[in-house]
Amino acid sequence: MKKQMTVRKTVLAALFLAIGLILPFITMQIPAIGKMLCPMHIPVLLCGYILGGPYGLIVGFITPLLRSVTFGMPVMLPNAICMAFELATYGLVSGILSGKMKKDMRSLYISLIISMLAGRLVWGLVSAIVYALMGSGFTWKLFFMGGFVNAIPGIVIQLILIPVLVNRLYAAGVVKPAYEGK
Repeated sequence: MKKQMTVRKTVLAALFLAIGLILPFITMQIPAIGKMLCPMHIPVLLCGYILGGPYGLIVGFITPLLRSVTFGMPVMLPNAICMAFELATYGLVSGILSGKMKKDMRSLYISLIISMLAGRLVWGLVSAIVYALMGSGFTWKLFFMGGFVNAIPGIVIQLILIPVLVNRLYAAGVVKPAYEGK
């Protein structure tokens, strides 16, 4: 049974990775909007909630790097590197919090907001380090514009879509929360 559960989780993790690779192509049909929708974030957050923190961390870290190597987008330095740490944080934190909180909408929103803030903070920290190593400055203005202001449409979509999807999947019994599957 344990092996079957691991195979199931690995297959689902691969599915979330594939969605993370493909979804940006769909949203980028309108480039001005697509950049703001944060399309790789959605499958990573779902992975964390459904499969748990370790799977969310791995899928989150690999997705932007694999996309950069395979498709050249996002650019490896500085974008894909910084995004890898950000998305890994999203996946890990959402998975950990889903294991510690109740399985209700309020808890989903709280854990989602904490996950998103943690990911943005990690992105800012890694960006500051990467930009410094590249010989450029990373300012507070860049942090707020890149991490929050420019991402408002994506943040809104995540706040609407993720809790509803996760709650419906739990309620339908299609997937068990990461903490019940242990």
